[in-house]
Amino acid sequence: MRRRLRWLWRQEGSHGHRARGLAAGIFTGCYPFFGLQILLGVGLASLVRGSHILAAAGTWISNPVTSLPLYWFNYQVGSWLLGPGPGFPSLQQVQEGGLWDLGLAFSIRLMLGSSVVGLLSAALLGWLYWWWQQRRAQT
Repeated sequence: MRRRLRWLWRQEGSHGHRARGLAAGIFTGCYPFFGLQILLGVGLASLVRGSHILAAAGTWISNPVTSLPLYWFNYQVGSWLLGPGPGFPSLQQVQEGGLWDLGLAFSIRLMLGSSVVGLLSAALLGWLYWWWQQRRAQT
């Protein structure tokens, strides 16, 4: 596992190229588009001239373990910005109908929260990765 992670972090390209790819993946990974996140992340990485491999890896911010807490947090951020909406569904409701069947008020809050959390997370983690790469190059 360590060897694979080292290979992933040592992809070719400038520090900015790799950081933009990672940030693109993190941004798209914050959205609840199951099955499309990697494609969206790689597409966004192409637009910002970032690493496709690190974009795909960045989407792993949401995975079977983290997705429900991440989307709950995104919904809370959206509700904080727009005002209270319908409550976050139970796990049973999500399993029966999916997130998109919960209505427009829920979906708008989830998407707004996902956008804000995605932008802030991508900017922060992309910058931290770039800074770490710059620091490593100087030593």
